[in-house]
Order: sequence, then C-alpha cells, then structure tokens
Amino acid sequence: MLRPPATQRPSLHLLGRSRPRLCSPTAIRRPAPQARTLFGWFRRSKAAQAKKDPIPVLSQDDLFHPFSKSPFPALRARGEAIQKLAPCPVCAAEAKGANGSHIHTHAQPKAVKFECPDCGWPTHCSEEHWSMDTEHKKYCSRLREANEDEHDLRSGRRMREFELPGPQDSEAAISFANWDVYWYTRNFPSMDTDRARRHASKLLSYPITIGSVLHQFSGLTLRNQRLTPEGSRSLAALRTTLHVPPGAPEVEAAAALKPQARIFILGARAESSLPPHVWEQLCLLFPSALFHLYFIGPQVSLPRPASELKKPTNKPQQPSSEGQQSSSTASSSESTSQAGEKPADEKPADEKPVYVPNIYEPPTPAPIARLKRTRESIKEYGVPSYTVPYTPQLTITGMQATYMDVHAHFQESYDPYTDCFVLFSPGLGFPSPNSTSEVTGEPLLQIASPTEWGPVIPLLLASKCPIFVTGFSPADVERDVKSLSTAPEVAGEFDWVITPGPNAFGSEKWEVADFDPRVMIKTNWGIWGIRGKRRDVQESRKWFF
Repeated sequence: MLRPPATQRPSLHLLGRSRPRLCSPTAIRRPAPQARTLFGWFRRSKAAQAKKDPIPVLSQDDLFHPFSKSPFPALRARGEAIQKLAPCPVCAAEAKGANGSHIHTHAQPKAVKFECPDCGWPTHCSEEHWSMDTEHKKYCSRLREANEDEHDLRSGRRMREFELPGPQDSEAAISFANWDVYWYTRNFPSMDTDRARRHASKLLSYPITIGSVLHQFSGLTLRNQRLTPEGSRSLAALRTTLHVPPGAPEVEAAAALKPQARIFILGARAESSLPPHVWEQLCLLFPSALFHLYFIGPQVSLPRPASELKKPTNKPQQPSSEGQQSSSTASSSESTSQAGEKPADEKPADEKPVYVPNIYEPPTPAPIARLKRTRESIKEYGVPSYTVPYTPQLTITGMQATYMDVHAHFQESYDPYTDCFVLFSPGLGFPSPNSTSEVTGEPLLQIASPTEWGPVIPLLLASKCPIFVTGFSPADVERDVKSLSTAPEVAGEFDWVITPGPNAFGSEKWEVADFDPRVMIKTNWGIWGIRGKRRDVQESRKWFF
C-alpha cells in the first residue's frame, strides 16, 4: 500500500496524539476549553451557594452570651424585665419556715440581679446566694440551652429548618409516629442538630398537632388506648370529609364537591400570629380537603391597618418609586434597630417597646402582615376581624373577641362531620383572676368562671363536635382534666374522645417564664379530647294499658 506524501498526511494533533513542542514557551496558544467535571460542578455550586447565604452575625460556636451583654436589644431588654419581675429563690426560701409558713411576713424576696455565669440568665440577687443555691444546678443546663436558642434565632444564619416542603406525593404515605419519622416522610430538610429540631418543632407544633389527630394515619388509636370507641366514631365522621373513599386518589380535584372543614381555635394567642404558609402545612396533609380556620379570642393578632401601610415618610418621595423608597426606609430602620441604634428621625413617643414581658397573662402578639387578599370582616361578625383566602384550599379568619360574642353566628351551623374545636393550653384548671365564689370567697376555676370558660364549654358540648385540648406540662394536663369533674354543666355531660397523655408533636423547646426563670414549659406537651355526651334512644318493649 502506497503511503501518501508528507504534505497530504494528517497532522498528529488531529489524530488525538501529542506533538513535540517545537515553539518557545512564550508562544501564544489557544486555550483549551475547560471541561466541566463532576467534582468541578459541585465546587461551583457550593461557591454560588456561599454567595447566596447571608453572613451570620453570630457563629454557631459563639451563641452563648449573658443577657446583659447580648448583641441583640430584645434579649438585653428581656434580661432587664426579668430583673424587675423575678424573685431570688434563696431569699424566698429564707422568708419561709421549715413547714412552709412565713417567718417574716413583712420581708419580701429581693429581685434577681446576678446573672449566672453558666447559663447567662438573671437567677439570684447576689453571687453569694447563687453559690448557696444547690437546686440551680438541676435546671441550669436547660436555661443555657434556651439562651443559645434565643441567640441562634437572631444570629442571621440561613434557617434551613424553616424551609417547608410543598405538596406531598400522592403515592407516599405520611407517618405520625414522632417528629423524626414525620419530617422524613414529608421530605423536610435534614434536622442535623438538636437545636434545629427545637426550632422546627416549635414552629410546626400547632398545625401538626391538629393534623396528627384528624389524619387517618394518626398515632392515636384504639390499640394504644389513646382513642376511645366514642372518639373513633367522632373522628370517623370527620375523616369522611377530610379524606377520599378507599381506593380513590388523594388529589385536589376530589375536593370539588366537599364542604369546608371548619376548625375553631378558641382562646388563640401566639398561634394566630403564625404566617399562613405555616398553617398551609396542615392543608398539605389532606390534599382532597378544604379548610377554614377560625382564630377566636381577645388576644388574636390582627393585620396592620391599611392606613398604616400608606403613611407618608418625612423624606420627599417621587410618585413613581414610592413603594421602593418606603420599603427601603423600613428595611434600613429595621437594620439599625437590630444593631442597637435608633434612627435619627425616630420620635420617642412613637417608639415601640423592644420587649414585652411574658407574665401570668401573655401579651397580645404583634400585628401580622397584611396580605394581598386580606379583607375586613367586622360587618359580618360585628367584632374586629379579618378574612384572608390564602389558597384555594385554605381560608383564615381571625376575630379579636370572646367566643360568647360570636357564638350566635355559628350556633345553628355546627356539624360533627365538618367541625371541631381546638383549645391550645386554655388553663381550664387555673384560678380565675376576675371571679370569686360567693360561698367560700375563693377564686373560681376558669372552667367555672362566668367571665372565662364557664359559659363556653357547655355550648361546645351541646354542638356534639369534638373538642381537643392541649397542655404545656403533665401538671397542666392533670389540672385541666380534674377541673372537668367540678365544673357545673360539664361534669357528667361529656364522653372521652382522646385520653389524656403526651403529644408526639409538642414543642421540644423550653419556654422560660419571665416572672421566674425556674418555671419552664414545653408548648403542647400533652393532648386530650372530649365531646358532648350522646344519649341514644332505646326502644321500650313494655306495654302499658
């Protein structure tokens, strides 16, 4: 075979082989295209992610700070509030005798001024009393944990535990055994630390507690004796509305011919200020159901008035960029307040308190954000209220009034197949601050007080709809359950739906009381449920002549 001449042969570099370097190192070459290898792709995505994530104010190994030296004004203000409200436990013990009687009736415990170096909370009046208190070691680790959690929430890091998932796959079942299995089956981001678990459980405790009771895969069953036969019938009626018949797909189109499931949350406080997208997690557990949530209570958080959103600022603004300038002004003032500095044009008279102490009666939450479709409902219910159709599946209504003020609007429409009541830590067994017994002169329990839950619970029982109640500790659950046996028109007039016990979806974060740091609770620790007693008509076979 004849070989072609050298001028007609292909060069070596075209055949993919190397060629001897005949030029000098300084010769100009055409740069080879960069190959995007697998590892290079991951390295590039991490760099882009690093630019996207905000730079935290505090790192994860620098979260512990005494309240008086905290970089956040709200925590410094909370420390000052505790120093005014909380008594020194050693002084209180010295003011009492061995049998609990007061030795010095005129002596009052001193307020806490000394911050524990281990937990950062104001706990005693002096370092001497702090060193004398042997009981403080039992709960000091909890206080330090709460201290670091509060600083972590304000650290500015990306809170991946608050990135909530979207709709559930129709072929994937959800487990309600505990938080870990629920997060896994709902495709939540991985909860890698105990702190992330505490943050996520506190945020989701309210909606998931309701969902875990109403869902057909609930962990409260007859087998573990948490669900009673009467409760099984009540929940079966609700689940006919919330779910589709067996074998049918759980899709949104199945809700076209269904009535709305109404959930009345009475005595609502902090739960009324949760963002609507958090409550949407409840709807995502029931793809084929429609929900209408009613927050009713004198401490319900209402949206900001529309007039406040259109307030002109002191600086002149152009009409074309009014919205952008107002938002930038708000963000700049917010950033300066977080840094501990007051804006120059802020007036002391309009200054909002940095922190409101959480004492016996919790404060009303701050106004919530006003959404696009929010509308006033005062003409419909006669009380300060709002309604927002957040999604086609979820509608939220808030009423800042007692239940007795709005009962007439609903009393003829209650249906055990679509309605239920939820009371988050109502304090039924606590003494009433307003009502006293005419016989003994002692304060009445709130479940019997005419100004609190006294007239409300009998009306709820008469509707035959299930009532679900939570408590923040074992003692709180026991106190509320015992109060049922002494309340007029309640004792003997109800059937158990859910027996008292722990709630698998209670918050795992310790909440510390400002009036005494020794008092710590976990939101929605326990749950139980009742409904109005059913009296079935029995046929009499006796003949009377």
